[in-house]
Amino acid sequence: MTDENDKYPEVPGEPEEENKEEVNNSDNPVSPAETEPEVKVTALQGMYRTWFLDYASYVILERAVPHLNDGLKPVQRRILHAMRRMEDGRYNKVANIIGFTMQFHPHGDASIGDALVQLGQKNLLIDMQGNWGNVFTGDRAAAPRYIEARLTKFAQEVVFNPKTTEWKPSYDGRNQEPVTLPVKFPLLLAQGVEGIAVGLASKILPHNIAELIDASIAHLKGQSFELYPDFPTGGMMDVSRYNDGLRGGAVRVRAKISKLDNRTLVISDIPFGRNTSSLIESILKANEKGKIKIKKIDDNTAQKVEIQVHLPANTSPDKTIDALYAFTDCELSISPNSCVIRDEKPAFLGVSEILKHNTNHTVHLLTRELEIRKGELEEAWHMSSLEKIFIENKIYQRIEDCETYEAIIKTIDHGLDPFKSLLRRKVTRDDILKLMEIRIKRISKYDSKKADEYIASLEEELEQVEYNLNNIIPFAIEYYKGLKKRYSSHYPRMTEIRSFENIEASKVVVKNEKLFINREDGFVGTALKKDEFVCNCSDIDDIIIFYKDGRYLITKVQDKAFVGKNIIHIAVFKRNDSRTIYNVVYRDGKQGNTYIKRFAVTGVTRDKEYNLTKGKDGSEVIYFSANPNGEAEVLKVTLKPRARLRNQIFEFDMAEQAIKGRGAQGNILTKYAIHKIVLKKKGESTLGGRKIWFEPEILRLNVDGRGKYLGEFHGGDQILVMTKDGQFFQTSYDLANHYEDNILYIEKFDTEVVWSAVYYDADQDFYYLKRFQAEQVSKPQRFIGDNPKSHLVRLTHVDYPRLEIKFGGEDKDREKVIVEVAEFINIKGYKAKGKRLTTYQIHKIMELEPIIKDEPKPEDPEDEEPDSDEEEEDNSQMSIF
Repeated sequence: MTDENDKYPEVPGEPEEENKEEVNNSDNPVSPAETEPEVKVTALQGMYRTWFLDYASYVILERAVPHLNDGLKPVQRRILHAMRRMEDGRYNKVANIIGFTMQFHPHGDASIGDALVQLGQKNLLIDMQGNWGNVFTGDRAAAPRYIEARLTKFAQEVVFNPKTTEWKPSYDGRNQEPVTLPVKFPLLLAQGVEGIAVGLASKILPHNIAELIDASIAHLKGQSFELYPDFPTGGMMDVSRYNDGLRGGAVRVRAKISKLDNRTLVISDIPFGRNTSSLIESILKANEKGKIKIKKIDDNTAQKVEIQVHLPANTSPDKTIDALYAFTDCELSISPNSCVIRDEKPAFLGVSEILKHNTNHTVHLLTRELEIRKGELEEAWHMSSLEKIFIENKIYQRIEDCETYEAIIKTIDHGLDPFKSLLRRKVTRDDILKLMEIRIKRISKYDSKKADEYIASLEEELEQVEYNLNNIIPFAIEYYKGLKKRYSSHYPRMTEIRSFENIEASKVVVKNEKLFINREDGFVGTALKKDEFVCNCSDIDDIIIFYKDGRYLITKVQDKAFVGKNIIHIAVFKRNDSRTIYNVVYRDGKQGNTYIKRFAVTGVTRDKEYNLTKGKDGSEVIYFSANPNGEAEVLKVTLKPRARLRNQIFEFDMAEQAIKGRGAQGNILTKYAIHKIVLKKKGESTLGGRKIWFEPEILRLNVDGRGKYLGEFHGGDQILVMTKDGQFFQTSYDLANHYEDNILYIEKFDTEVVWSAVYYDADQDFYYLKRFQAEQVSKPQRFIGDNPKSHLVRLTHVDYPRLEIKFGGEDKDREKVIVEVAEFINIKGYKAKGKRLTTYQIHKIMELEPIIKDEPKPEDPEDEEPDSDEEEEDNSQMSIF
């Protein structure tokens, strides 16, 4: 047997001489003849250090963490490689695939089988047949001998290309396997991955294929993009703290819960990472602990999730829904950890960075494919042209008198000399050998016309390939568009993105249904899945419907209901909503005047017909718009030609029309017949400002009075956000805005507000003070310099701030100093460096109560800091420091 110590290398840092001294620690010298064979001694600490490092590196690189280029773990890569080698268009037994993969994977068949099932359940690369388990219920797949698989068309198109694959020997040296597969798609983000290695873990959440393609196209165009996960189990998701998939971020996911009736709740989607069994178990545990009250649970899950939660009598279903989110696995927080292998080392990259790398890698692979194809076409053109010259000029007849092999080669080469200038490269010996292999039968049947056509086709394709190489970015964009056209429809978004504020029960149910309309037959409902989608709704919502003849009504959402034809507008109706204003132009009767009116519908009787016109037969709505914030647009009106009609085209501003009751007839727009009305310009709200609050707990805007009051907003008003990392930016006051949790100030944007900032400048290793006014910007701007190690210390926007500086280190005995900020430095641009506070070591900077002045003191120009990024040289004004 091999000695145990011979299995491992000697540990670096353990000197051999020291080991010898430990073994031969004797006062009596020993002759060489009497010396036993030398025994290598390795300290246990050194063994542990080396062995553990080797093991950790192996697990990280070869088992648990995916590679950045193809997004695959080694076992997944080997499975796909094996399936590609077995591919013949038919299904293969999974047991056979596992056995074939063992040629490349040095581990047991169980690990290969589990990895293959997980790949198949992602439903992207593997076409499955048989019982492959159920991700909703957690049921396991059937035994490998009973199920079959083959590669999908998507996998064959984007994953494999032997010509661009880098190969390496397999573990036993008998075969070749890919280092990474040449995947021309962000596969890592599409599938997601989860793996636990030694000392680190990787958890990348799956994303939607169509959104990944759109993001790749946006990156190639130099545009910004955002990526959020999309889970196969559906549900709802709050991505406000996603943090681009990096450590420290989190995604909150919720099951979709709706009310079947007052005593039954239905869970139709489950959170990612859970199955129906584990979800039901968490509900039962919460019931046992008294957190919620339920009567029983029925699991009716088959192809779709359906868990019915039955409630006891006198139990509020709305409160139960909130309790399910609070105390069970119906809501989970998932923490991503985007770790990948890059350059043979683990690296932590955000999903945006991963997508950019994958997209750039795809461009590289497409370029390599084009270059390879170009070389093949040039070689084909060369040999076809050479063959044409050889046959048409009967050079083959010159070799009849040649007696030696070399003489034949020289004769052919000499015969080709007059035509070599027509070729694109030199004629080699191998070229001549290929000409010598042409059979007489082929020469006798040689068709010059077909040869010319073939050469022309090669030249045409070669020209296209060269054009694509010179325009590789547009070529890559078209490649991605082709993928989206062929495959995105098979992978719609499953997870709904929304915010999880303090949701009331009615808000939980708001988006559990989708409303559809069949305009041709006059049906509306949630069961018309193949017809036109209108909006998200709930089964307890009302909808408002307007017709071409001026009628409108309110009705309840149903599975399928006949409401009539000629519908011009349909939407979810909100009672007591006075901000949604309808702008209408209608003709009174068949030949009457044309009226214009603006009105709101705050409350009506359900299923009762109303009319926005005067009710005459033949009345018709000519123009209609619904404005959620009372916007008033400008219309361009074109009249029908008429004798003595001077102004055939004129404009009308809807803002000039007062908002009246829904029963008002409106004002006369014109007495003449109208040819058409088109939108000239979108308008702004005429209802006055909208009061906006910001709720810091959920980082969302609202109009319900929760959180900090930001002000009353009109038209183009914006919100200013100052962040803790020294950036500022503006946003609209749309309630759907998402904000990060690094907000230092958020308020209504006012260009006159002066900001005072103290920050540490990492480039100069000093603290600086600056005053500036925030400008209108299109993207976040950093006002403390570009060095990522610089950090913001204090930020305020009071008129006359005061700072107290305490010194530390070698200067801790110096007396603290109070700085009047407005007197210390003038207002400059946000890009200016500011003025250095002191050259002494600072322990702490505190903000004091500001002083109140009737009028600002005149500022001394000599106290200004230079506008450039260079440090101010003259510090004579700071003698107090």
